[in-house]
Parts: sequence; C-alpha cells; structure tokens
Amino acid sequence: MTLAAHEAAQHAARNAAQHAARNTARNAARRTEELRAAARHLGRRRFLTVTGAAAALAFATHLPGTGAAHAAELDARRISDDPFAMGVASGDPQPGNVVLWTRLAPEPYEADGGLPAQRVTVEWELAHDDRFARIARRGSVTAHPEFGHSVHVEIDGLDAGRVYYYRFRTGSWVSPVGRTRTAPARAAELSALKLAAVSCQAYHDGWFTAYGHLAQDDVDLVLHLGDYLYEYAVNSVGGARNYTDRVLPAHFNRETVTLDDYRMRYGLYKSDPDLRAAHAAHPFLVTWDDHETENNYADDIPENSVPPEEFLIRRAASYRAYWENQPLRSPQQPDGPDMQLYRRLHWGRLAQFDILDTRQYRSDQAYGDKAHPAGPETDDPKRSITGATQERWLLDGWRQSQALWNLVPQQVVVSQRAFDLTDTPKLSMDAWDGYRASRARVLDGARAAGIDNLMVLTGDVHRGYAFDIKQDFDDPDSKTLGAEIVATSIASGKDGEEKPATWDTYMQANPHLKFFNGRRGYVTVALGTDSARADFKTVSAVTTPGAPISTAASFVTEAGNPGLKPA
Repeated sequence: MTLAAHEAAQHAARNAAQHAARNTARNAARRTEELRAAARHLGRRRFLTVTGAAAALAFATHLPGTGAAHAAELDARRISDDPFAMGVASGDPQPGNVVLWTRLAPEPYEADGGLPAQRVTVEWELAHDDRFARIARRGSVTAHPEFGHSVHVEIDGLDAGRVYYYRFRTGSWVSPVGRTRTAPARAAELSALKLAAVSCQAYHDGWFTAYGHLAQDDVDLVLHLGDYLYEYAVNSVGGARNYTDRVLPAHFNRETVTLDDYRMRYGLYKSDPDLRAAHAAHPFLVTWDDHETENNYADDIPENSVPPEEFLIRRAASYRAYWENQPLRSPQQPDGPDMQLYRRLHWGRLAQFDILDTRQYRSDQAYGDKAHPAGPETDDPKRSITGATQERWLLDGWRQSQALWNLVPQQVVVSQRAFDLTDTPKLSMDAWDGYRASRARVLDGARAAGIDNLMVLTGDVHRGYAFDIKQDFDDPDSKTLGAEIVATSIASGKDGEEKPATWDTYMQANPHLKFFNGRRGYVTVALGTDSARADFKTVSAVTTPGAPISTAASFVTEAGNPGLKPA
C-alpha cells in the first residue's frame, strides 16, 4: 500500500469511528428518552405496582406483556443459519425432573436473534445415552418472539438421580448435545456430591478459560453465584481479549439499559465456546448479583440518581432477559420488575440448597456505599440484606431441614472482612458487613435450628477466600458456626495475582480468614458423610487464551465439627 493510500485508509477509519460514536450517542439518548417516556406514561403511583411495571416494560419495548400464542408461525425450514448458536443448558435438577434450555438465535449479536417476530416450533429429545439410541422422552415446545425465542422445557416423570442427554431440533438444524442429571430422591441416603461454584465473568476482562476446564471436570452440578454478565461497554476488540480476527458491533460499546441491550449482551457472552461447553456438560443452579442489571443497585435504588420508576423499567428489562437466557423454571418467570429467584433444592438427605437473592429486596447501602467502620446504620435492625419475607423463608427452611449439609449459594461476603488493622476497621457496605443486624438474625437462626454443617458459597469479590463463620467475628475464640467458601471470578479483574497487595493486612486483620488468592478460576466442593473438601482451582492468565489450571489450595471441614483445615 502506498503512503497516500495508507493515509486515506486511516482517514476513512477515523471517519467511520466518529460516525459510529455519533450514532452510539444518539441511540443512547433515544433509549433514555424511551425509558423516561414509559415512566411518564404511567406515572410513579401506577408504575410501582406489578401490573403497572409489566405494562411499562411493554410500552418501553413495544412488546405485549405476555406470550402471544396468536403470533404467526415461522416455517423453520426457512432458517438458513444455525439457530442454536447460543448453545444449550439445563438447570435446577429435582428428583425425576429437570429443566432444559436453549434460545433460537442464528444472529445472536442482534436484538431479535436474526429471526422474525413469529413463533417457532422446537422439538426436544432426552435420552439415556449420548448417541440417542435409547430415548427416554421427546416432545415439542413453542419458542415465542416476545421471550427472545427462548425455550424452557420442564420434563417430569424421569428417574431420580440419573444422568440424561438432551438435544433440540428445528427445521433441518440440530443443537449440540447436552448432559444433565436429575436430583436423587428426597429420602435417598447418599455418600457423595461434587459441585463447582463460579462467579463474575466480565467478557471485556478476559477469556473464559476456566469454563473450558470446568467442562472437563467431574462435577454433579455448577452453582453460578452472580455477575453472569456486565452492563459495561465492550469495545470492538472485546476489551482485554484484544481480538485480531473479528470486530464486535458498535452497539456493544455502550452500557446495557433496554431489553434489546440485555438480550444482545447475553448473545455476546454465550458466543464464548468455553461458557457454552460448561453449560452443555453440567446442570447449573443460577442466582444473580448486581451487574446483570446495574452495579451495586439495592431494590429500586439505582447506582446513579435516576427516578425509581425509570430504574425499575430497566430492572424489568434486565430480569426478563435474565430469565430468557438461563435454565430456570416457570415460577421464576418475572412479572415486570419482580422475579422470585430465591428457591430451595435438595440432594437426597445429603444436602439442602437455599439459594438467596441479596439484591432485589435489600435496604440501601449504609454510609453512601463507601468503605466505613461499623456504626448505627450497619447495626440498625430495621435494615435487611434479604428482606423480611426471604429471611423468614430461609429460617423456616433450616428449621425443617433434614439434610446433613446446609448450603447457601448467594452473592456477597457474609463473613466479616476488615480492610485495615485499626481498632475500628473499615468494612464493605455492599456486603453483609453493611447489614450486621441482618447477619446476626440469620446466624442466630441457623444456630437455633441446630444447623451443624452450614456452608455459605459466595462470589462478587474476584478473589478466592476461605472463612470460618464465627458467632462473634471480633472474638477469634468464639464458636465457629460454619464455613464460607468464596469463589474467585471467571474473568473479572483480568489476570489478577496469587498474593494481592492487601494479603498481609487482610490475613492479620481477619483471624477467621484461612485463605486468600487473587487469581481467576473456580472452586469445587466435594461433600461426603464425614467431611467436605474445597479445592480452589486457578488459571495463570485470562488476558491470553488457553492457560492451564492448577489447584491453589484445598481445605476440609468435618461434619459436626465446623472449621476449615488445610487438606
């Protein structure tokens, strides 16, 4: 290329970039005005009801509020590109029952997935083997456009505690094969369960390498503890992924606000082959944190100063997209800005899972959500991180539990995490440290219910931690009530480091902290009748693909004798 030609190409590229930036700004302004118009259309009083919120979402997205069975049907033979580009998934296994998921999207980077606003018939098969020689069940389901052509198939009448294989078909296209399992019978006496816990997968911070390793790991199920996606802009090279073989569309280079934005962002995330492989290999139990909607929101209070009615339209859009893109059951289908994600599952008599939602019902963060010592706000009994209804549900479930291990998959750190060595150390106001009275009620409830083997599974902080949960965190000699295992991020925080700069301070300031590591990866927990073992698995890098995985540390806690010890 001549110098003149090179300069001309550079000039054209600059013009294209400026044009894209102007379009992005105009589109952002248009989306903001659509949200405000929807809020004005109903007004705050009417909006702050379930019916009003659902109507506002419909107004903002130009979609009906419920499934439109009257929509015309698309002849699936006309679909010219693979509609299963977002993969398959399964989740929430119960005895004799499992939910299967896919979403038809031949163009997953587009809001409509590359399909017209018509319903599509999708066939499904469940088999005892991966070659589908022994079919267990088969049927068909309709993928509706107003739910992003997503499919949720809940299959009853299966054998308990059994592995199955599944796939979908529409037109001439067949999906990848997924592997799932049903939960054992409620009364089953079991000797083992192995799970993995994952969290925080910022696409723009690196590759999902850990998921590729997890897809090959021998686990029974995966717990996703939140921040499945991030609302932040992703540039044309995928941020830290620094693509040289593709250019991402300009509409990803903005914050997610509308239903279209969130749908396209799930399309981007699920384009990652390692994430798709992990979903296909294992059933998932999912819960969200904040970034699936907006950073550090609390109930109807956004991070930034926008009216609650405007924020709740955004929340309704994000909740709807979350349900559309996860293997969740019909009781979790949102109604406007409301979605009951907390729920309970069992694994025989070995384990009970009480999956929490610490975002949707919490009080606003204390002290302006800045790191702050404990004070009247953190200890105010009127403030809650779970909301009163969910708290009662949790404590009632513990009182009725017959499980050996009671696991609580949830979002933010429960254990005290002092940030400095002063007599009144600063604490995180976004974690349970900012809701100390709420935490005390929950831990008192566990003790009163006789929960001897409590294990909390946490995400959020992009670090691997292992904590002893203490009755009094300021007294190292107080009773240990259980263990908290904090899974590091899949990618958020980029490569990280084995020993963060705060390592010495945190280890000294928190005697109940047994492990602290800043690399990316996931954690596995193997439950047995005598003990539980946690293995922290990390990769050396996520800003370059293909890093190997290793075990950074392992801990055990004995049944009936809470307290983590190196394995």
